Formats: sequence, structure tokens, C-alpha cells
Amino acid sequence: MPWKNQGGGPWGGGGGGQGPWGGRGPSMPQPPDIEDLLRRSQDRFKRYLPGGFGSSKAIGLAVLAAIAIWLATGFYRVQPGEQGVELLFGRFVKITTPGLNYWFPAPIGQYLTPNVERTNQINIGYREGGGATSRDVPLESLMLTSDQNIIDIDFVVQWRIKAVADYLFNIRDPEGTVKLAAESAMREIVGQTTLEDALTVKRQDVELRARELLQTILDEYGVGILIADMKLLKVDPPAPVIDAFHDVQRARQDKDRKQNEAQAYANDILPRAKGEAQRMIQEAAAYKERLIQEAEGEANRFLSVYQAYLQDKDVTRKRIYLERMQQVLKDSEKVIIDRGESASGVVPYLPLPELRRRGEAATKPSEGAAK
Repeated sequence: MPWKNQGGGPWGGGGGGQGPWGGRGPSMPQPPDIEDLLRRSQDRFKRYLPGGFGSSKAIGLAVLAAIAIWLATGFYRVQPGEQGVELLFGRFVKITTPGLNYWFPAPIGQYLTPNVERTNQINIGYREGGGATSRDVPLESLMLTSDQNIIDIDFVVQWRIKAVADYLFNIRDPEGTVKLAAESAMREIVGQTTLEDALTVKRQDVELRARELLQTILDEYGVGILIADMKLLKVDPPAPVIDAFHDVQRARQDKDRKQNEAQAYANDILPRAKGEAQRMIQEAAAYKERLIQEAEGEANRFLSVYQAYLQDKDVTRKRIYLERMQQVLKDSEKVIIDRGESASGVVPYLPLPELRRRGEAATKPSEGAAK
């Protein structure tokens, strides 16, 4: 049997209505009267208006005042170093320069003023703590080199806004995107470099190549970010092997020192050896020239003697004989006495050679004393 409302609705007609299940339900409160609430609000608003104004005119003035205040909220100021970005119903319209500007107020228009000259910094591989302390992040800092070694790198990335529209609308998390792209770029460059090169001679090359690669990645993403700089703060082997690595470094330094000392010794001894060799070569050349000249002189002398011998053989033969006898007898101790009249006063048995030797012995001390 269908239920009939005997009490005037679910709130009851006079406190004795039947419920939907046939029982006598509890008394319910009456619903608010909307027309009565609006009437009371109008009366309350009229009491605050100045006297002499009709209600419709006052409401019109209030509406105009509200509209004027709303339109005045469209003025905004762009500070130096910032750029204004104006949106219309959430859609990008244009970019404004520093100074006082006006745009449609919310919710029709909206403006943003990001700072495009501020340099932002992202730390990768470590986190700064209180004071001068820092905490290492191995998941970011440990990387693999081309020679299958592990290296621990901490670096910072400094970036600025290059294209403000791309920065605001093409990327959701700028800092996170730059951080992930920078870590990826650094790992790629380190993966193409050996451990020794990354630690020593190619450290600046790693910085430059990683920054260029990171800028290329961000440009492909169209995020409107400019990489100002990328600096390597720490480039070390992993902590468990750093002591052994330092020993290797010290050994390498000793090797370089020994090589430098050997090079210095070579630079000192080689010029002298080359000079001595050049001197010996010059002496040999002079000796060769002298022998050749002497041989040619002897040959020419022999030829001249031979030519003289051909012209007068007896005279030449006698002259050669006398020269040879002179050479043979000049050191001889024999005394030859002519048997002619000039030798009549010479005693044949006088020891002339002995007297000669004594005379020479006596003259030598006197010559030494004179000197």
C-alpha cells in the first residue's frame, strides 16, 4: 500500500505527522526560507548606505566601484632583471619589459615576472650541510671511465633563463630537469675519458665537453635555459682505494722527477760530447790534410831529384851519397882524421870521443843554471 504524507512532508505538518513506515516520527526542524534571507540581506545593506539614495542607484554605484577596483588590479610592476609574461585565459600572449605595465586582471588575465638575470646553481654529487660541511651522494658522484675504472666526481651547474616563454610552458620542473640532464651529460663524457686523463691533463676538457653536451640536450628539449658554467669541484678515485691511488701518484711523481733529472744530465753532457766529437773530426781532417801535403811534397821532391838525376847522373849520385853519409855519420862517435898535412899535429891515440862526452856533460849543467 503506498505511503501518503499525512503530516505535511518529511519535516511534519504540526508535530504529529506519520512517518513513511507508518509510525509517528520525531519532530523535524523547518527548512530556511530563501526569500526571507534575501529580504533581510537587502534591508541590512540599505542600512549601511547613506541617506537620500535609492536602493537601485546605490547598488549600481557599488557595482561600478567594485568594477573600478577590479580593473585597478591589472597594474603590475616588472623589476630590473625580470621579464613580464602576460597570459589571457591561461594562454601566453606577450612578454613585457621592466617598468609599470597593465594587463587584464584575474581571472581574465594573469602575469608572471620571472628573474632572467639571476644565476641558479645545482650541486651534483654532494649536498651542502650546515656551515662548511657537505655530504657525499655516491649515487650521483660515482661514474665509470672508458678504461673500466670508477671515479668520484662532484660538480656544480650554473644556469640562467634564456627564453622565458619556453622556460615557463615547456618544462614542469626546471631544476630537476637540468640536474638529470647534467648528470647524464657528465657520465657520457667521463665514459669516453680514461681515469688518468680525467684526473690530470683533460680535466678542463671534460668540463667544456660536458657543458656543450648539456646545452645541446636542453636546446633539444626546448626548455629555454642557458648553461652559464659547469665546474668540477672534486675528481678523485673512490674512497676505499684513494690511499693506494695516492701511492701511485707519488710513484709517478718520482718517475717524472727522475726523468727530468736524466733529461737535464743529457742536456748537459750531449753538447759537450758533440763538441768533443766535432773537435776530433776537425783534428782528423787537419791531420789528413797535413799528411796529404807532406806526401805531395815528398813526391814532388823525389820527382825533382829524379829530373836532376836524369840531367846529370854522376853529380846527382854523388850529392845523394854525401847527404846520406851525412845523416849516417852525424850521430857517430868516431873521429875521422885526414892524413894530409893538416892532421900532422894530432895525436892519433887521444880519446877524443870521451873528451867530447865530458864536454857535453859539463855544458848541460851550466845551461840549466843559466836558465
